[in-house]
Amino acid sequence: MTNDSKEKLDTLKHDTKDTLDEAKQRTQAAGEKVKRGVEGDAMPMGDRIVSNVKETLHNTAADIDAAKRDVRHEGTNADDKV
Repeated sequence: MTNDSKEKLDTLKHDTKDTLDEAKQRTQAAGEKVKRGVEGDAMPMGDRIVSNVKETLHNTAADIDAAKRDVRHEGTNADDKV
């Protein structure tokens, strides 16, 4: 396997992992939001705060995974820009 092919394969593996991780984090964030919506006012204030923090952390982790993919591909698309 040539160096270029190995790099492309590694990039594909990393992209796949980051995509799956991002999807997992976004799903967990959405789950927290749904949980608050379902429980509504019956949910104690402390639990709502914890749920909001968890949602924010999951969204942040998902944004980091997306940013890693963007950074990984930043140099490859430089020639395509006008």
